[in-house]
Amino acid sequence: MWNLAVTARLAAVQQLHRRPVFKAKCVTFVSLMEIVKCLHLKARGKVYPCSEVLRFPVPDDKVDWAVPWTNYNPVDYTAPALLKQPSWADPPYRDEGELNKVLKFNQLDGDVDRRSHTGKYNLINGFPRNPCGRTGLKGRGLLGRWGPNHAADPIVTRWKKEGGKTVTHNCSGKPILQFVAICRKDNKEWAIPGGMVDAGEKVSATLRREFGEEALNSLELPEAERQGLKELINFLFEAGEMVYQGYVDDPRNTDNAWMETVAMNYHDETGESVGKLALHAGDDAGAVKWMDIEKEQNLYASHTHFLHQLVKGKNAHW
Repeated sequence: MWNLAVTARLAAVQQLHRRPVFKAKCVTFVSLMEIVKCLHLKARGKVYPCSEVLRFPVPDDKVDWAVPWTNYNPVDYTAPALLKQPSWADPPYRDEGELNKVLKFNQLDGDVDRRSHTGKYNLINGFPRNPCGRTGLKGRGLLGRWGPNHAADPIVTRWKKEGGKTVTHNCSGKPILQFVAICRKDNKEWAIPGGMVDAGEKVSATLRREFGEEALNSLELPEAERQGLKELINFLFEAGEMVYQGYVDDPRNTDNAWMETVAMNYHDETGESVGKLALHAGDDAGAVKWMDIEKEQNLYASHTHFLHQLVKGKNAHW
């Protein structure tokens, strides 16, 4: 469990910005302590994803930057693919003087949004510092941007039905909510079909694009069918409710680069629109299906937490 210093600092940031650090709309807020407990565990996993790199072990009581730790010696790792400087990623650097163009952190930098949902983050020796604490690894790992890497997660839901009637759980007596889940190809974990926000792209566009590509395999459709599907998705995604906005406990996070997301819920109350779409895995998805939402699920990153927030707001089974 995290120490009280972490809680106090998050509370201070929350008061400073006059909004929740981990913002949610149209759902019930969890307590600050409950949020703290569920964060920054997967971001301290022993082996960094898609590598053999071992993180420097970080115990719970040393996560907070405010806790002195002179022996902290995080591994420096940035994936080889990023060192080749692809167009969609930031350049590597060890000193700001090496950069042809200074990166403008904590602000909109051209088409790249370097602002954090958690508020202003610190810069140490020219590098952004993870606002949720130590991870045991510095550099960018697999993430393209220094600082926040923004994603969008569309949570598409319907009520579970049998014979045209909504199914309730035997124990809770509450209706069972289902969501569109994908099985990620990279780690075989089930997840919400989200993805990265491209430079200059609106979050609303990312939500539509990612759902189409990952859950409906829109990229493989003929042009005419693709346009028809795009129009349908645009119609279905006209109205949604924000479930979560903020930091994500992602296994790819480092001391200098981390994931943040906006999770939106698009609910089909009758099951006659989104609920009848033919699901086809595509893009980064190995499989796709309607999955019952329940407490025992172990989903990718912070996705179980997002669904818990959603379920409480709809008074569904958990």
